[in-house]
Amino acid sequence: MRANDIRELSVEDMKARIAELEEERFRLNFRSATEPLEDPLRLRWIRKDIARLKTILRERELESAR
Repeated sequence: MRANDIRELSVEDMKARIAELEEERFRLNFRSATEPLEDPLRLRWIRKDIARLKTILRERELESAR
């Protein structure tokens, strides 16, 4: 997910997307402990997407506090 795409989302959509990605990350981590993953880089992409979403969410919080 690109930063420009994320900026178009509403705050509620971003929070929902973060929750979805964190759940998927949990499931993949759990599965990786028991069996090899088909796409192990997916964990990295999920982690980075969560970070992007949280960063832009924080930027909006700081903008609204001004």
